[in-house]
Amino acid sequence: MSIVKTYTAKQFDLSGLNGISDQTLEMHFKLYEGYVTNTNTLTQKIGEFLADGKVDKEEMPAYSELTRRLGFEYNGMVLHEYYFGNLTSGGGTGDPTGQTGFRRAATESFGSYDNWKAELVGIGKMSGVCWAIC
Repeated sequence: MSIVKTYTAKQFDLSGLNGISDQTLEMHFKLYEGYVTNTNTLTQKIGEFLADGKVDKEEMPAYSELTRRLGFEYNGMVLHEYYFGNLTSGGGTGDPTGQTGFRRAATESFGSYDNWKAELVGIGKMSGVCWAIC
């Protein structure tokens, strides 16, 4: 019996969204599927280290690197699932009155809603490994 969990890519039907093209969604779906595949590969390799119930001193550097990499791949998988799960076909653009509790909290924390939005968009545009999550 294997102690290794296997993940399966979830399917999301999001074609025809306002503000994000189907082509962009397909790009994200491919990235997501890569994260799922890499998570499964790393989980399997880590499971091989743990098969005898211990990680030997000689195995520690490789085990450590695989474990660090797993964190990145697993987070990429889960964050894409959150991302896709928050997109809805036919969705709107938010509260047209600007009176939501979120908007008030963003204004209180950042001085204005526009300041909050500029910071979130700026983080999202950063190069490298990053996610902008609100």
